[in-house]
Amino acid sequence: MTYFPDRGSDWAMITPEEAGLNSAKLETALSFAESHETSWPRDIHRDGAIPTLTDFEEPPYNQILGPIEPRGGPNGLILRGGKIAAKWGNPSRPDMTFSIAKSYLSVLMGLAVANGLVTDLDEPVNIKVPGDLYAGEHNAAITWRHLLHQTSEWEGTLFDRPDLVDRNRQVGPGSDNSRKGQHRDLHAPGSFWEYNDVRVNLLSLSLLQLFKTPLPKILKMHIMDPIGASDTWTWHGYDNAFVNIGGRRMQSVPGGTHWGGGICINSYDHARFGLLIHRAGQWNSEALLPTGWVDALRTPCPIRPEYGFLWWLNTNHGEWPKATASSYAAVGAGANIIWIDPENDLVVVARWIDQGAVAEFLGLVSAAA
Repeated sequence: MTYFPDRGSDWAMITPEEAGLNSAKLETALSFAESHETSWPRDIHRDGAIPTLTDFEEPPYNQILGPIEPRGGPNGLILRGGKIAAKWGNPSRPDMTFSIAKSYLSVLMGLAVANGLVTDLDEPVNIKVPGDLYAGEHNAAITWRHLLHQTSEWEGTLFDRPDLVDRNRQVGPGSDNSRKGQHRDLHAPGSFWEYNDVRVNLLSLSLLQLFKTPLPKILKMHIMDPIGASDTWTWHGYDNAFVNIGGRRMQSVPGGTHWGGGICINSYDHARFGLLIHRAGQWNSEALLPTGWVDALRTPCPIRPEYGFLWWLNTNHGEWPKATASSYAAVGAGANIIWIDPENDLVVVARWIDQGAVAEFLGLVSAAA
């Protein structure tokens, strides 16, 4: 029988041996995670900048717009068969999770599809989201799929941040962001991939326009409560991100913590979310996501095979060479990760591990399977 944890802390734990894992190799992986903590300060905003994000930006675009919390230490969980086979640190501590919020947005997009709010991902967004956001010939050609793949090439300013601030941005170990924020001629929507937080925040605002209800409330009602998540997670927006929808004032939330805000959550709740995705959107006997949505979100983008619908993929072992090619993950700066290995029935949550050590860590976990 497929196992799902009950609500609260009553989550079955098994030994590595019971999980069919090599205990010595698994211990090596855990020790590696604990000994390769990120170099980020515990008080992230202490120096007035967020590492690898606002510290690459000139005023006024480096100004923090939402709450920033001090971080905890390395922690995480390893699930096999849905049961906890290993844990380290303090997985109960809610912590900022940066761009993992993007992968939560992709699930909200799945809910929009399930509810009939979007019936065709290749339909221009301006058909369902009228107004100035997608005005002009260039922006009018942007589809939902483009936003999900980060290929929209949207041009504009949102909540005082122009899309230009993240043009020429690179992500991952060894990234060169010396040209970040400099002009680059735009390509046609769908023809160029670029990791751009302004455009992801545009997707979030567009989803808010569809649901006409704050996205944290939608996530809580339709995803987090049904999977038994705690009440300790939060999703904050920017101080200037309030909009009027249907005569009601609502706050749009960002797909990360680039300028503050974002999702603050503990590792147990992340693990529940990861398990939901691993189980194709099913929780016990209930389908929380439409059939095929998880397959869609981990289908490679045609022009960036290592990326799906706001999830990172290991296509051709391109991201994590020592892990299975079918594995995929929600990834945030810091580094934070929810990694799923369907072949080995593994869900791994790791927090505050050095970005350059993530691939080796996942290789060590894979070696224990």
